[in-house]
Amino acid sequence: MADDTPLLTLTGITKRFGEVVANRDVDFALRPGEVVGLLGENGAGKTTLMNIAFGLYRPDAGTIAVAGRPAVIGSTADAIALGIGMVHQHTHVVARHSVLENLMAGLAGRYGLIDHTAALARLAEIAAAYGLGLDPDRLVGDLAIGEKQRLDIIRALFRKARVLILDEPTSVLTPQETEGLFSAIKALKTDGVGVVYISHKLNEVRAITDRVVVMRRGAVVADAVNDGTLTNAGLAVLMCGHEPERITRTPHQTGAARLELAGLRLGRGTRPIDLKVQGGEIVGIAGVSGNGQVRFAEAIAGVTSPAAGTIRIDGKAVNAASPRRMQEAGLAYIPEDRLGAGLVGTLPVSDNMVLSRFGASPFAHFGWLDRKAMAAFAERQITDYDIRPPDAKLPIGLLSGGNQQKAIVARELALKPKVLIIAQPTRGLDVTAIAFVHRELMRLRAEGCAILLISDDLDEIFQLSDRIAVMYESAIVCAMAVEQATVAGIGLAMNGGAVEAPA
Repeated sequence: MADDTPLLTLTGITKRFGEVVANRDVDFALRPGEVVGLLGENGAGKTTLMNIAFGLYRPDAGTIAVAGRPAVIGSTADAIALGIGMVHQHTHVVARHSVLENLMAGLAGRYGLIDHTAALARLAEIAAAYGLGLDPDRLVGDLAIGEKQRLDIIRALFRKARVLILDEPTSVLTPQETEGLFSAIKALKTDGVGVVYISHKLNEVRAITDRVVVMRRGAVVADAVNDGTLTNAGLAVLMCGHEPERITRTPHQTGAARLELAGLRLGRGTRPIDLKVQGGEIVGIAGVSGNGQVRFAEAIAGVTSPAAGTIRIDGKAVNAASPRRMQEAGLAYIPEDRLGAGLVGTLPVSDNMVLSRFGASPFAHFGWLDRKAMAAFAERQITDYDIRPPDAKLPIGLLSGGNQQKAIVARELALKPKVLIIAQPTRGLDVTAIAFVHRELMRLRAEGCAILLISDDLDEIFQLSDRIAVMYESAIVCAMAVEQATVAGIGLAMNGGAVEAPA
C-alpha cells in the first residue's frame, strides 16, 4: 500500500431512517497517521456515518474501501477483521468480568483455546507503545468511567485496529485523562494508525487534529486542513450556519428555600450534607468524577435511599422517598446516564417522552394508554426542542447522544418543576444545543425553580451558578457565592484541599 493510500474511503454514502435522510451522498477519507476531526450539530449524521464504517448500519447507497480495496462491511465482525475499531460515547464493557476477560471476549485463541500468555503480552505492548495500561486482573465494575473508556480503546488496539474511531472520547474524562488520551493519539499517529475524532469540544479538535470535516444535516459542508488558522467561532458557523449564542447569568431576587437537605448521608461512614437551594437559584455542584455526585443526585431524586437525613421540598419533608413520590412533590430529575437511567433505547421517542408520566392524565385513562395524546405531546416537544430526526416513532436509541439529551430535558421540563436536579446537562451536545439547554435553565431560574446543577465542566458551573458547592468523598466540603469563588480555589477543594471564600 502506498503511503498516501487512504486507510478508509467512503464514497457517496447515503443512509435513510424512514423518511429521514441521515447521510446524503457523503465522501470521506482517512489516511495513515492522520487525525481527522468530524464535526457537526447533534443529528448532523456524524455518528451514523461512522456506524456504517463500523458495520452497525448498512448504507442505502455508496461504497466503502479499506486500504484501497473495495469492502463490504455487513457487521462489526467484518469491520474488526478489516482493522477498524470504534469507541462509542457510551462504554461497552462487561462489569462482572476482569479487564483481560473483556479484552479476550469473542477471540478464538490458538487451536480453539484461550491464550492468556499471548493476551497479556499484547496488553503489555499496547501499554508500552501508547501509554494505555490497565491491570488485567481488575474487575471492570471497579473501574472509573475514564478507565472504562481506556479499556474500550485498548480493546480496539488489542484487535490490531489501523482505523480508530473515537466518538466524543473526552466527554467523561478529567483534564488529566484527556492529556493522557492526546499523548496516546500522538503515539498512534506515529505508528501509522488513522484516527477519526468526533467531538463538540472545539478547542480539543483544533489541538489534536490534522484535518477537519464538517457535516450539516447529513451532508459534508467543509473539509479543511487544520493549519492553525481555524477558530472556534469559524468552526461553529460552519457547523450551525450562525455564530453560537452564549447565555449569561444576570443577578435577580431569589425566593424561599425550595429544596432543603438536612443531615443527608449517602452511605455508612460518610459525612452529613446540609444544603439549601432557594427558588430562582442555581447551585452548581463541582467535583472530580466519582466523588459521590451520582449517589447524591439519586438520593435526592428517590432513586436510592440515603443512609440518613431529611429532604424537604417547599418546607415539607418527603418521607420514604421514591421517584414517583419526589415527582409528585414537584421534583424533576435528569440523570447523567441517558440510556442507562433516563431512557429505554428500544422504545420509540413518543413513549420515552412520557416515561415519567405513564399512567397519568392526559396520557392514560382508566388504565389505558392514550396513544394520540402521547404522540401529540411528543411532536410538540420534538418541534420546540429541535430534536432530530423529527420522528416520534423512531426508537430513541437511534438518535444521537445530544438529541437523546434534548429529549430528556424536554420531558422533564414539561413537568414545570419546583426543583430540578440536572446532572451533566450538556455532555456531548453541540454549541447550539448547549445554548438551548442553558437558556432553558435560565428560564426556569427566572420562574422560581430551585436548580441543583451537577457538572464536570467548571466553565459551565461558573457560567450558570449563583452559588458553587464542592463535593469530595461524598460530602459537601465548601459552598460560596460564585462572585467569591475562583477556579484555582474550587479546583483545590475538588482535590481535598481546604479553601475559604475571600473576605
